[in-house]
Amino acid sequence: MPVLRETEFSAEVTWMGIVPADGGIQADMRDDLEFGFHGLTGERHAGAQRPSCVRVKNLYAPGTEIRNTRQVTILSEEELTQIADDMGLGQLDPRYLGATLVVRGIPDFTHVPPSSRLQGPDGVTLTTDIENRPCVLPGREIEKDHAGFGPKFKAAAQGRRGITAWVERPGRLKLGDTLRLFVPDQRAWNAGS
Repeated sequence: MPVLRETEFSAEVTWMGIVPADGGIQADMRDDLEFGFHGLTGERHAGAQRPSCVRVKNLYAPGTEIRNTRQVTILSEEELTQIADDMGLGQLDPRYLGATLVVRGIPDFTHVPPSSRLQGPDGVTLTTDIENRPCVLPGREIEKDHAGFGPKFKAAAQGRRGITAWVERPGRLKLGDTLRLFVPDQRAWNAGS
């Protein structure tokens, strides 16, 4: 029996971008992306390893070399709409959030189980890591073009900031492609409560 089971859910890729390695967090929009084991060539989060950051500060000293499980940032179109609504902003451009992909069709996307797989038409497979918690950086980018709205981002994005992922199998994705969702076939963790 497979350890991963295919769900009835799939997602359409509605936006794609790449965050240049030599810039801030704003993504440049693309029509297609070629994923390698390292992630995306020339992208800020590319590489098999990365220096540890605040997300794992209770495990490692800052800058410790660790496996890169955040090569890709994936957001939900539905959750972006909810964030924009809560901010009072007509629309939230995913480039402000450093997005790699925006998808439509998977409910409660930010809480898809870690180690789930999103598989594209040619077999490209992204393994989900964890929720990408909101930080102040996207708010600063939003504020540049929408004065007064940047500080509203962090609270509005709680539980809706999307996920990070890494490339398990290289391949290509283009706008409009469908990603099939596979989740770990295991019961929820019970810590004895």
